This record gives sequence, structure tokens and C-alpha cells, in this order.
Amino acid sequence: MHIILGGTGHVGSALSRRLVEAGEPITIVTHDPKKAHKAGKAASSVPQGAQVALADVHDVAALRKVLQQGSRLFLLNPSAAPATDTDAEERATVRSIIEALQGLRLEKIVAESTYGAQPVQRAGDLGILYDMEKALEAQPIPFSVIRAAYYMSNWDAALKTAREEGVIDSMFPADFKLPMVAPQDLGELAARLMTEPAKKTGLFYAEGPEKYSPGDVAAAFSEALGKPVSVRVTPREQWEEGFKALGFSPAAAKSYAEMTRLTLDHPYSADAPVRGRTSLRAYVQALAGRQGA
Repeated sequence: MHIILGGTGHVGSALSRRLVEAGEPITIVTHDPKKAHKAGKAASSVPQGAQVALADVHDVAALRKVLQQGSRLFLLNPSAAPATDTDAEERATVRSIIEALQGLRLEKIVAESTYGAQPVQRAGDLGILYDMEKALEAQPIPFSVIRAAYYMSNWDAALKTAREEGVIDSMFPADFKLPMVAPQDLGELAARLMTEPAKKTGLFYAEGPEKYSPGDVAAAFSEALGKPVSVRVTPREQWEEGFKALGFSPAAAKSYAEMTRLTLDHPYSADAPVRGRTSLRAYVQALAGRQGA
């Protein structure tokens, strides 16, 4: 039995579908009874054939009870609500998950991390997921880590402004290229790692066919929508206020601004990444089609 933490998000749902299609038994962990109720329905992120377990990731005992039912675990640390102190919340969930693993006899863990993970405080996922990697190193269960490039799904919300205003908003300069990856390609990689022999482990960098810039994103939306779309860049000195305008708490806005700064000033790359097949153009075309463009 594969246990999926984060199984109803973009990456987790893609992974769940791949495993179910391969005939693998899976249990998706969620704290939301509504998602459990919708399991298997066409509009649900939970595929037909998957089991659903209700557990709050902060409840170590309840989480451990679910994990005991499986042999392999996909670990994606849940994102905190932007209005909270996201660093504090997400570090707390990492601690809960690591504590829940104590004493378990799982065969293998596959954990989702991020490009640019590094020992740093108050810089969003970069520091939090680095510390998660180190915590996994300190425990006995074999594990693999996927360091994912910038999610193409981070641009999903841009469809609205692209359609209504002919612009997409970016904290990065329009010509700044960085590795990006589609969630379905991450799901495919994760499914492979979850079903490989338990002793086959490692650190895997994952990105798409090539690097892309916000300007490339705007061009993809322009093509998908059949109208001009440009990039509206938020200047560096306005990043924190920009995040606050999106509903981020002051602490979260400061953290995400620092993550943005590190990404821009110290671009990340990998020597031999696992390359997904989904191009940015194909991803945006599918996104626009799903949402009635």
C-alpha cells in the first residue's frame, strides 16, 4: 500500500492517478472530509480506486496510525495558508511528519523538495524543505528526494488577468529564465520512484524540456487566448507589499520576498536533471482549455 501525503494537490493527484493506472493500491491522506466524500467522482482530485484516510498532519498519533497501514510513503509537506506565518506553520508540519515516522517499518519514502533548497531561515520553501531533507537523512527508512523546479502550476492564477486585462503579474523580470516543470511530469517521476526497488534511492532534480521566462509565459497565454498578453513586473522594492496585496501575512510576505530574491540573485540549475515532456506551451494550452478559454 502506497500512502500519499499531499495527494489532492497538483503533484499528488498526478502521482495518485499514475499509481492507480498501474494497478497499485494507494491511500490518500487528507484532513478535509469533503474530499473524502468526493473520492472517485469525476470532478474530484481523488481517482477512482484510491482509498482515503482522514487525518490532521498535526495529529502525530493519528498520522502514525495511517502510515502504519502502508509500505511506502510519498511525502509532500502541505502548504500553509498565506494569511498565516507560513514558515512557522510549515516547519511545524515537517516536525509532525518526522515524529510520526519514528518506529515505523516503511520500505521507502519519496519526498518532494525544491530546486534551491538550502540552509536558510525565513526564505519560504528553500529553508523548510532543506531541513526536511536533513531530517530524513537522520532516520533509518530508505528515501529518495525530488528537487522540483518552479511549478508551471504557479501560473494558473495568471489566466484570469491574462484573459481580463491582457497581462500576467510577475515578481521576476520578464526576461529572467528559470527551470520550470509541469505537475504531471513530477507525478510521473514520483510514481517511478515509488515503485522501484526500496534500496534504489537518490536525489533527483526535475524540470521541463527547457527553461522559461515570464515573457515566455505571457507568449504562451497570448497564443492560448488569441490576444496580446504582456508581463506586468512588480519592482523588487514592492515585493513584500505585492505579496500582502495577495493576502499574505506580513511574516509570509517577508519570507516569500526573500525566497524570490534568492531565486533571482542566485539562479539554480542542475547538471543532469530528469526532464519532463510537457512544454510550457502545452501546459498553458491545457489550462486555458480546462477553464473555458
